[in-house]
Amino acid sequence: MGTSIFAKLRAGVTTASAAATQQLAAELAAALPPDTTLALHGDLGVGKTTFVQGLARGLGVTEPVTSPTFNIYTVHRGPRAGGRTLVHLDAYRLDGPKQVEDLLLEDFLVSPWCLAVEWPDRITGWLPAGALHLDLGIASDERHTLKLRATG
Repeated sequence: MGTSIFAKLRAGVTTASAAATQQLAAELAAALPPDTTLALHGDLGVGKTTFVQGLARGLGVTEPVTSPTFNIYTVHRGPRAGGRTLVHLDAYRLDGPKQVEDLLLEDFLVSPWCLAVEWPDRITGWLPAGALHLDLGIASDERHTLKLRATG
């Protein structure tokens, strides 16, 4: 049996294309336990939305996924039978945990769900303790890097 996607991401992965990043995300989606929060760290342009597009595909979401910057979050429902709800939150314009609470996200977090958060540092106090933190970056050769932080 190959290395688990979690072990692979903890070691760090470099992808050469958006398609490769999405494939990796789809692989992770298939392995995520229900009701997982995924915090996506990284500057503008590192591929956070690209990653969420792959995540959505892995969860069976067929509609297009774009960055929810202007509406702050979007809800994508997977296939009805046993499918997961993907909630994609862009916290860039939020000023802290209170503003997230005002969004009433809990109403959309119907088990099984996956919450993907871009700019999680803006709402650190709100993120659940068990959230998975993924660092996304760009290497000097323009390839994208993804690394899952070790959990405490």
